[in-house]
Amino acid sequence: MTYRIEPAAERFSDLEDLFGTSGAFSGCWCMWNRQTNAEFQEQNYEPNRESLRANLAEGHEFGILAFDGETPVGWAALAPRGEYSRLSRSPVTKPVDDTEVWSVTCFVVRKGNRGQGVARALLAGAEQRARELGAAVLEGYPVAPDGDLVDTEAWHGLESMFVDAGFTEVARRKPRRPMYRKTL
Repeated sequence: MTYRIEPAAERFSDLEDLFGTSGAFSGCWCMWNRQTNAEFQEQNYEPNRESLRANLAEGHEFGILAFDGETPVGWAALAPRGEYSRLSRSPVTKPVDDTEVWSVTCFVVRKGNRGQGVARALLAGAEQRARELGAAVLEGYPVAPDGDLVDTEAWHGLESMFVDAGFTEVARRKPRRPMYRKTL
């Protein structure tokens, strides 16, 4: 199946449709990697929703959406790594060097569309969008399943989709959490 990929800016109603009232998961609204734990606890649900809405309305680059016809079926968070403060604080995702990279940090796929290539289409779309915005390197932080994987773990993306898309492993600080890069 082919999915249409669009920048999320000015498409908040589509994002709301995809994320539902929970903001994809636990009121996140894709703000987790942009906040400290304390900020996330204070701002989850409605404050996070409003923050994402305001940023998209102002044209900030927060991510891309995948559509099946007119229905939003997937989301990938995409921005320069520096916009994700949590990445530098995490022992798993801290930078391996000083390379300026864009990061794809989160994948959300509508429940009825999982297992149909939406996340892979989003990763390809993230590459294209990052390239259009001047990025030279794209970095991701997938999960490497070692058995059964629950849906709430898959939001990082799966290692296999990064490998299949030509990304190269640059770090693995925990057995199930590699870091991958691709020169664009």
